[in-house]
Amino acid sequence: MIELNDTTSSAIAAEFVRARRRAGSPAMGMVMTLVFVVEEEDAETAMDIARSASREHPARVLGMILGDGRGAARVDAKVGIGSGWTGETALITLSGAVTKHPESVVLPLLLPDSPVVVWWPSRAPADPAADPLGRLARRRITDAAAVRTGKAKAMLTQCRAYAPGNTDLAWTRLTGWRALLAAALEQAQSKVTAASVSAERISPSADLLSAWLSDRLKVKVARRGSEGPGITRVVLTTKQGDIVIARPDGKLATLSAPGEPDRPVALKRRELDELLSEELRRLDPDEVYARTVKRMVKEDAK
Repeated sequence: MIELNDTTSSAIAAEFVRARRRAGSPAMGMVMTLVFVVEEEDAETAMDIARSASREHPARVLGMILGDGRGAARVDAKVGIGSGWTGETALITLSGAVTKHPESVVLPLLLPDSPVVVWWPSRAPADPAADPLGRLARRRITDAAAVRTGKAKAMLTQCRAYAPGNTDLAWTRLTGWRALLAAALEQAQSKVTAASVSAERISPSADLLSAWLSDRLKVKVARRGSEGPGITRVVLTTKQGDIVIARPDGKLATLSAPGEPDRPVALKRRELDELLSEELRRLDPDEVYARTVKRMVKEDAK
């Protein structure tokens, strides 16, 4: 990593070129630009997650730290390639007046003719699509579960501000649950008349799962508390009996259905790099997520 102090976007772009030449790779097969906005104390962790995700999705990764907004505008950066990265990376720290206009630094560094994804690992803007960096992106990824306080409120805020291209990793965490429940529903011999979701008291993913089931099944979904970790139990009530998926340890689930033997199913809680990699695989709007957040906002208004 090369440190550039009190620098500019053009100097960072020139360093990308020099770094490729030093590595003997004048051209790199990068497929997107991934921008993430992070607090300074969380920057190293976010860089590690982005590095892991970039192995599947070679990208130019731009980490943005928005520092103190007082004083003269200043841009500092650490730029490089290699060290486990499949593309180029820059960790950029902004201070002074430029913190109010981070897009002015990022825009010249975007790869031409390729998609842009913006990820907020923890605290996200109330309206990502209206954010100066969010406006540059085709996909905008937030994580309500990562905020330090007010997780449920953060999830509702993102639901109310939904725009095509938005998603939240609380939704991505449900991929395995939704696949398993969809398979169970296809095999059900009778209509589901009620449902319940048991999870930790504060769980944005459980709230989204309840909304998804309510939207799909058109039934009332009870939200129940448990010790966790995460979501521990989903029950679908039918005239023939209950379909139950129980995951008490966060690793292995048991699927129980009327007239069928219990089946163990792998349903491990995934790491952040796996979640981010999944979201980077699709760059089109998620229509199912859109319907789910609409339902969640409607349920909250009752």
